Amino acid sequence: MLNRIKNSFSYLLLAGGALLLFLGAREYIGSRAGQAEAAHDFQQAVETDTDIDRTAPYSIRVNPPHPGETFAKLIIPRLDTELYVIEGDDAADLRRAPGHMIGTALPGARGNCIIAGHRDTHFRVLKDIREGDDIVLQTPHGQYLYRVHNTRIVTPKATEVLDATPDPELSLITCYPFYYVGSAPKRFVVEARLAGAVQPAS
Repeated sequence: MLNRIKNSFSYLLLAGGALLLFLGAREYIGSRAGQAEAAHDFQQAVETDTDIDRTAPYSIRVNPPHPGETFAKLIIPRLDTELYVIEGDDAADLRRAPGHMIGTALPGARGNCIIAGHRDTHFRVLKDIREGDDIVLQTPHGQYLYRVHNTRIVTPKATEVLDATPDPELSLITCYPFYYVGSAPKRFVVEARLAGAVQPAS
């Protein structure tokens, strides 16, 4: 009887481990496929978007993106990171890519441009970010340089990180701790300010 219980427990552990591996592989593959699709869409947008006044703020030159559209390319030079961002931050969106929170500021515009991402896929890189790092948001219409001025750890109830700001700012948000089994209890927030002029897209 005791051996049967031990065997059953062993099978449960194996099944649980296999399930975790499956879920992890699904998230990884989904994130890679989502980035490939977003990169393709972004390149198409760049190639078809010509004859635009690139000196005007992005929010003036274009209509807001539709949910699910590729929003921008997010570049962190020091961390050798390039990520494609889509419009929207629901569960399906964030499996594909970091997501721009609908209704928050567009690149270069006054206000808080908020982008969320998963700590175990796209935004794992944020564990190494630090004050003074440059973050570039490249859109099909131009690119915007932000500089990190603060990082902080907050609870999910700290909704002030979502507040609008009087100046152009960028907030990157992910769950915390980065290495945590299950639903992480806190949030890691990167806060950056617009630094410098709008540059043409390359």
